[in-house]
Amino acid sequence: MEHVQRSRVARWAGFIPYVVVSVVHVTALAASADALAAPTKLLLMPLLALGVVWATRTWNVRLALLIAAITLSWLGDGAATFFPFAPTLPMMLLFFGLAHLAYIWLFQRHVAARRAPAWALVFVVWWVGILVVLWPHLGALAIAVAVYGLVLGGTAASAARCSPVIAIGGVFFLASDTLLAFRLFLPDTMPDWTSPLVMLTYCLGQGLIAAGVAQAARSHSLEPRAARVAHG
Repeated sequence: MEHVQRSRVARWAGFIPYVVVSVVHVTALAASADALAAPTKLLLMPLLALGVVWATRTWNVRLALLIAAITLSWLGDGAATFFPFAPTLPMMLLFFGLAHLAYIWLFQRHVAARRAPAWALVFVVWWVGILVVLWPHLGALAIAVAVYGLVLGGTAASAARCSPVIAIGGVFFLASDTLLAFRLFLPDTMPDWTSPLVMLTYCLGQGLIAAGVAQAARSHSLEPRAARVAHG
């Protein structure tokens, strides 16, 4: 039993660098230490991918889709750095939109454990509400933001079909995008402390989703082996 416990701890230890850098990044934002916040932001998703690979020690379609979503999120995080020749906000919407589509495919086709719960209808209310509030301020991006909002709500609703860890991660991810939307389009209404809050909820959301999917991927990879053992 003790050996099994140590094995479990060692398996999830790969997420420690992600947790540490997340704390450093959010703290740097809160302290307005831009020289530290910028590079640590670009470390987040690679470290999260490292934690996933370390925890699973395997490769299957679940892991492939998760790594794809994390990579697309990384490109969204670094849109201004990686694509200085293009407008930052549209590039962010593009890569994060693709990341969310990858998450939806992953959740719906490979990780879902139940039908969508009734409470997931709250995400429809969220989408309508945020459009009502933001629409007058969206300008030429109105349609793009509306479509992007559908994708965001779809990710959270799809996550609700999965394990509680993934479902909670989906809610945190949506909270982060909601705060970011208000900071982008209604900046005068958002106090400075919401900047670190955006990244705190983002790190929690991505981390919980990754951990939940990694657990599901590992459990799936062990099923055939367990079946073989059970049948002698």
